[in-house]
Amino acid sequence: MPGHYLDTALNRAEALVVKQQLQQVCILRPGDTAAPLRIVAEADSRTDLTVIVMPGTDADLTIEADLAGENASLRIAGLYVCGASERVTVHTRVCHRVPGCRSDQIFTGIAGGEARVAFHGTIVVAPDAQQTEAYQQSRNLLLSRQARVETEPQLEIYADDVKCSHGATAGSLNADEQFYMRSRGIPEAEAKVLQMLSFLSPVLEGLEDRDVLAAELEQAIRSIV
Repeated sequence: MPGHYLDTALNRAEALVVKQQLQQVCILRPGDTAAPLRIVAEADSRTDLTVIVMPGTDADLTIEADLAGENASLRIAGLYVCGASERVTVHTRVCHRVPGCRSDQIFTGIAGGEARVAFHGTIVVAPDAQQTEAYQQSRNLLLSRQARVETEPQLEIYADDVKCSHGATAGSLNADEQFYMRSRGIPEAEAKVLQMLSFLSPVLEGLEDRDVLAAELEQAIRSIV
């Protein structure tokens, strides 16, 4: 348990308050600006937020969420596709204030060219937030030697009865998978597209417009291969 817990005030007036259920998808394209987003999840609510950053987009995302009612659940997912000189930064802060809540964060992306991507994510579990479940993942693919990804997941846990984890990975496309597909007649470029689509697909799980979004992502990936 690092340091001492600071009980900051909960300001619902400046937040998106979820009382029942919310599923929202935000797609950022070149020229778009993302305003900071603050979420308050009330008791028994279900929140599913997905952010997609398309090629050519510079983005600075800040997402803060408070689980303020028991048995609330929150999923924050994001993906980016960068193939040139984009600058993408993501800051998340999820605070479990009460017992019995669950949060899941997954941010996945592809960086090529001279793109620069940073993910800074924090999970805070308050002293009274027993039986919390909180998970965070940052998964990244690098397509070039010049691309850079910085990932910094953090846990601040002040309760004892919790299940929490975080992880971060960065790597390149799997050569064995490419060889397998090429041995069955799939061209190299097409094999790479299929790999990248598979890598990003967990972010789209459960979304109503998954097929439409997957088709748009396929075109985005083909534009940077």
